[in-house]
Amino acid sequence: MRIDLHTHSTASDGTDTPAELVRHAAEAGLDVVALTDHDTTRGYAQAIAALPEGLTLVTGAELSCRVDGISMHLLAYLFDPEEPALLAERELVRDDRVPRAKGMVAKLNALGVPVTWEQVSRIAGGGSVGRPHVASALVELGVVPSVDEAFTKDWLADGGRAHVEKHETDPFEAVRLVKAAGGVTVFAHPAASKRGRTVPESTIAELAAAGLDGIEVDHMDHDAGTRARLRGLAQELGLLTTGSSDYHGSRKTCVLGEYTTHPEVYGEITRRATGAFPVPGTGGV
Repeated sequence: MRIDLHTHSTASDGTDTPAELVRHAAEAGLDVVALTDHDTTRGYAQAIAALPEGLTLVTGAELSCRVDGISMHLLAYLFDPEEPALLAERELVRDDRVPRAKGMVAKLNALGVPVTWEQVSRIAGGGSVGRPHVASALVELGVVPSVDEAFTKDWLADGGRAHVEKHETDPFEAVRLVKAAGGVTVFAHPAASKRGRTVPESTIAELAAAGLDGIEVDHMDHDAGTRARLRGLAQELGLLTTGSSDYHGSRKTCVLGEYTTHPEVYGEITRRATGAFPVPGTGGV
């Protein structure tokens, strides 16, 4: 089985619609794909309706968190999307995205960059607006050559000249909320240092003690040495280890199935989940 547990659609900051994403996942030879848009579940219905035969969909989300001043992302799988407390927290995070993006536009204007909110909004296309949409606007204007080049201290990286902080959930509270909604939690790309500061291993240990289920080890932002170190940490803490593409369509260079999760780990994730169940494809529409 080929299992990719971290992808994004136009419901957040990917460039494939949810329907396109599941079709592309099948074309890439995947057996299981997780839809994990940022702080939203809005892509579920379209993805399920288009799900090709032979492909299983894992519903999920990537939750924006912050601990000790450091941003981190928590992948949540197979939770009840209507559970009130978790839904309210996701909406609180999502509602802060628009004023945050407008704040980044204002800072860029002050730096002499002629980006507009209308441009960013058009790029977001109704999805949960985020920094990648602002970064894409900078690419359109020729300010930077790629989205990755926008995530530097000169522009949008944490602490950068045009960075604006947003509401982010305490990860210990996020783990509790996801667990209460019947879901499973995995710390996304925990050592992706090029994105900014990363949380120390002591915090990962504390999260494990609080109920964190796993860490994403095989990821494009982790080199071989980092992956080996994370595997050792996971074994020490009793955490599951996953692998994923973090696919964003054409917005990033990663491809579906670039990294995958072992079937036994996938089986354990589905065993632990009680809020929702994987959806088998029946041919789509």
